[in-house]
Amino acid sequence: MSASRTCSTPTTSRSRATKPRAAPPISVSVPLSKGITLAAALVLTGAAALADAPRRVVSLNVCTDQLALLLAAPEQLVSVSSLARDPRTSAYADRAQDVPVNTGKAEEVVLLDPDLVLAGTFSTQASLSMLERLGYAVARFAPVSSLEDARANITRMGALLGREEAAADLLADFDTRLSALSDAEPPLPRTALYGPRGTSAGPGTLSGQLIARAGLRNIVTEDYGRTLPLEELILADPDLILVGAPYSGHSEATALLDHPALRDTGALRQLSDGANWVCETPALLDALAELRDMRRDWQAAQ
Repeated sequence: MSASRTCSTPTTSRSRATKPRAAPPISVSVPLSKGITLAAALVLTGAAALADAPRRVVSLNVCTDQLALLLAAPEQLVSVSSLARDPRTSAYADRAQDVPVNTGKAEEVVLLDPDLVLAGTFSTQASLSMLERLGYAVARFAPVSSLEDARANITRMGALLGREEAAADLLADFDTRLSALSDAEPPLPRTALYGPRGTSAGPGTLSGQLIARAGLRNIVTEDYGRTLPLEELILADPDLILVGAPYSGHSEATALLDHPALRDTGALRQLSDGANWVCETPALLDALAELRDMRRDWQAAQ
């Protein structure tokens, strides 16, 4: 799932003439012997970084929404995607309730007059192309496939927002908690993460990495997973079959997850919050903690 991770700021002859661009940062070297202390120099550096940071940020993607909600300075984030307020898709929906939402249209973004637009690599492509042609700064974030990718995106978001210290603090807490959750000892349960239409995550996916970190043995060995027919799943006889919490209403894609044959295995377990599994935020550790607890419960019953 790799894609360009650079912040793109193209200009054309139709660049935003009415919106002056920020002047480039000025680097000044002053000998400390002339009376400027190291502490004062650091204050000056911090002030320059603050002046350089974007003051109006718009996010068009549910994952960049959440990272920005966690890291942005007060009033820096002026709009998030409409999914940001939905707890089924956003682990930090409560933080987005007072932030205006957008539907990803270029016209909406232009009216918000942002200094920086945050987006995913696969979302609102027509809007992003239009915004770039108009001269807006756009930063695209690729979906993550590992905890290391998640850490890198947290660092990158902090740099883009001029909030490096906040990102470093978030990562320190992330790493401390991750270390505390890595305590698996045998026996380790054979596990299948079973999704809509029988899809099952492999070890090369973010979900697969969470399974491994929690001390579960994935029965799917293909790197990016595969479709696992119900009959094959039952014959494999895993110790744990993990399914996501159902949405309201009926869906053919998820009907298989309610099949009585799954319930009869005694291995079926329902995960509590699918929003924790998707984006590069500390909510991934909530998913990991839930998996760890399921593994411990299984071990205690042996």
